[in-house]
Formats: sequence, C-alpha cells, structure tokens
Amino acid sequence: MRVRRKGAAEIRQAAEAAAIAALKVAAQEVPRPPFDESTAAFFDVDNTVMAGASIFYFARGLAARDFFDSRDLLRFGLAHLTYRLRGQENPDGIQDARETALAFVAGRSVAEIVRYGEEIYDERMAEQIYSGTHALAQQHLDAGQRVWLVTATPVELASVIARRLSLTGALGTVSEVRDGSYTGRLVGGLLHGQAKAEAVAALAEREGLDLSRCWAYSDSINDLPLLSLVGHPVAINPDPDLKAIARERDWPVKDFRTARKAVRIGIPAAAGAGALAGGVAAGMALRRRVVSA
Repeated sequence: MRVRRKGAAEIRQAAEAAAIAALKVAAQEVPRPPFDESTAAFFDVDNTVMAGASIFYFARGLAARDFFDSRDLLRFGLAHLTYRLRGQENPDGIQDARETALAFVAGRSVAEIVRYGEEIYDERMAEQIYSGTHALAQQHLDAGQRVWLVTATPVELASVIARRLSLTGALGTVSEVRDGSYTGRLVGGLLHGQAKAEAVAALAEREGLDLSRCWAYSDSINDLPLLSLVGHPVAINPDPDLKAIARERDWPVKDFRTARKAVRIGIPAAAGAGALAGGVAAGMALRRRVVSA
C-alpha cells in the first residue's frame, strides 16, 4: 500500500486543529502559573516518553474489551515489534494504524474512548514510561516552563498521558466528532512529520512562545522539522538517521533504553495498588489452575 502524500493545506489544517484542541484541553486543567511564559518544551511520545507505540498499547486494551478481532491486533503487534527492534517508524505502518484506529472508534462516544484511555494507561502504559525522559519533563516544569506532548497519537489519548504525567497538555491527531461521537474521519490528517512542526508553530503564535528559547525532544528522523524549529533540540533514544544528524549538528543525545526500569509512572496511588493486587490475584488463580490440571 502506498501512503498518500499530504498536501500543504491538509498539513496546515491538521496543525491548526491540533493547536486548538490542545488549548481547549489544557484550559480545562488546573492552571500552573509559569515563571517564564515565553518558553516551553515539546516532547514526542512514542519511543521518547514511553517505550514503543502508545497506539499499540491502546489497541491491546481495546482488544481486551472486544473492540476488534485478533487479526487487527496481530497487525498492530507486528508493526509495534518492528518499531521496538528497529527504532524506526514505517510510513506504511503509520497509515495502516491510522485506518484501523479510525475504523474501530467510528460511532463511539468521545467520553467512552477517554474513559478507556485512562484505564488502559494505568493497565499498560504507566510501566512503559522512560523515567529519564519523565525527569527531563519535570525539570522544565520545575523551572516554570510549560511542557507539551506532540504526537501522531489521537489527541484524546495524548491528553490522558499528559494528565497522568502532570504535564501542561498535548498536541495530537484530531478526529472529527459529531454529536459527541467519532465519525471515522480526521480533521486535516495525521499529526506527523511537518504537521507536528506546524502545530507547534501555531501553538507558539497563540501562546506567545519564543521558539528560539524552546526545547524539543524526539527519537525519530521524522521529527526533524520539529527539532529544527526550536532553539534547543535534543535527540532521545534516537534512530540511526537522527543520531547521525544530531552528531553532525552537535545536538545533545540521551539514551534511556537500556536503563529503563519497569516503574509505573503517572498512575494514581489507589489505582496502582489495585492493579498490583489484581495482578497478584490473577497470578495466583493461574497457578491454581496449573497445579490442579
């Protein structure tokens, strides 16, 4: 399958929709008074903030809730495994994930998907967060700077991740919504590549940010437009192409992949205790079945 190249108008539409959606969601959160209103940090999500692809963990959680069949999950799984092993995004896989994701949320209410996103974050994503990247984000917050996620992941899921990590907000792919439910179409297109950079630029204009004083963090060469947009680009867990560019341009490089521990980050204490208890109970039940078999 060949990926349709997005035109400039579609990229602008996706970027503008992402910026507007991000500010709407952020406005609902308890404001954190910034010390420096002209500076912010922008973090990619997949393989930068968390190990692997957030949409895959979300898909696994939805599959457990009978949203789609095992063939769709297998397709997600193969793309995710390739991504984890190679550290590189596959454009065909991105397009495939987009089409599958749109198909399984069409007709579903936004409130339902957000609720499942929160549950699935606690179940599957919290332990995938890179503690090193999370610490970098926290340093920016402690310095009074806003911290935004910027991702091709649906904005509703990206916003759940941002809330769980106590970040400012998220820019993500925006799906069309009618009467509180998804139509199965996107507003503009996938927030990927150049569209990410344009979304950040649109947000910066609306928020009065000085991009020359901002930071951006990513693992992927596909985010070169975003990294090149800010004054302080940083490569985190970089793919080979981005690593080469970072060395050439003398950008900082950080790799948290080998040091990552399975620590559940951004999960409410009560929910964490419940998940642990549930895991222990499931393990004991499985052991009883094996012993009695």
